[in-house]
Amino acid sequence: RRQKKTASHAVVELENTKDCSQAGKPLFCPFHPTEELRLFCEQCDQPVCRDCIVERHRQHPYDFTGNVIHRHGDTLRELLKKTQQHMGTLEDVLGQIDDMGSAVRGRAEAVATEICLFASGYVKAIEEHRDQLLKQLEALKVQKENLLHLQKAQLQQLLLDMRTGVEFTERLLTSGSDLEILITKGVVASRLAKLNSAAYNTHPSVDDGIQFSAQERAGQCCGYEVFGAILNRVIDPARCTLHGEDLHSARQNQLTGFTLLCNDTMGERVRRGGETVRVSITHKDKRDCTVKPTVCDNSDGTYHISYSPEEPGLYAVCVSVKGQHVQGSPFTLTVKNKFCEHQGVFHCCAFCSSGGQKAARCACGGTMPGGYQGCGHGHKGHPGCPHWSCCGQVKESSECLGGPPNDTSQRSLLRTVAL
Repeated sequence: RRQKKTASHAVVELENTKDCSQAGKPLFCPFHPTEELRLFCEQCDQPVCRDCIVERHRQHPYDFTGNVIHRHGDTLRELLKKTQQHMGTLEDVLGQIDDMGSAVRGRAEAVATEICLFASGYVKAIEEHRDQLLKQLEALKVQKENLLHLQKAQLQQLLLDMRTGVEFTERLLTSGSDLEILITKGVVASRLAKLNSAAYNTHPSVDDGIQFSAQERAGQCCGYEVFGAILNRVIDPARCTLHGEDLHSARQNQLTGFTLLCNDTMGERVRRGGETVRVSITHKDKRDCTVKPTVCDNSDGTYHISYSPEEPGLYAVCVSVKGQHVQGSPFTLTVKNKFCEHQGVFHCCAFCSSGGQKAARCACGGTMPGGYQGCGHGHKGHPGCPHWSCCGQVKESSECLGGPPNDTSQRSLLRTVAL
């Protein structure tokens, strides 16, 4: 009430407004406290009194509140209806969100149960696969040890027999009389010859080639696909082979290559990668001329070697695995000059393609009856086939053997193309 703008306003305690309704009571103008708000200014969109119309809202369109209340009330009711529709939609969406949240929580719990069941089954399968691998490893170890023990016992017995024979022979030669030596010579010589002819392996009968490959597919265990296998097969470089259509020939500046196939000591395919493969390609006439190959491990026991030679000639190719040459290595590679494309026209004959000109000449060297310098291929009475005008090759996808055309053939070629 101390403020100028609100000095004439009616102030009521908040607690007293609960039972007191302002409906039906007249409202007075805040600028003219003695005047009741009965008019509505259309331009300013607010209730006013008569003094406001005279002063502040002069020449503004206005009307009585009772006359405009229906129009403005309808507008509010329309907005209210739309707002209520939005409220209903929002309530539905909020309900759907709550339902979806409950569904997400329920589904997450179900999936968590599935994950736990899967993981426990997977762990069980892996543990069982681990036990099987350990059993295989133990059986392989026992097998190798038994073979080594057997070989050791055989060699020890052979060594003992040889030591006994040597000691007896040395004692006979040093202490025996001439007659004793001559009497026992046949038996001793037969025994020593038999010992010398005994066959034995100078290397252990087995090796320590036991490996574990974690990427190797091991089938299924308890319904789960498992990986990891014990590898006992050792690659034998002497049984590794080289394959490729262009193994011994290549083109200058043309990418080519071949494939190395790795086999074990039994000649069977080794289906794993990881071996150290070294390839060298050196020019036989130019020692400083080498080709840098690219070795691609296919992880299945095969290795693709690709290269692109820059100089023609003969090359020595060496392929080694574990420091040893593979089967067929080293071998000679012949690099030919780069592919020579045809400079002429693939047609039936010079006489036909020139429109019947008698002066037309064909580079193939053929002559038609009547003196025309054309081969006559494709004409009735002159069987043949289409050919290249530059070299006479009858195969369209072939290499040109005639080299660059001379002046005469070049003029004939230009005439043919123009026609």
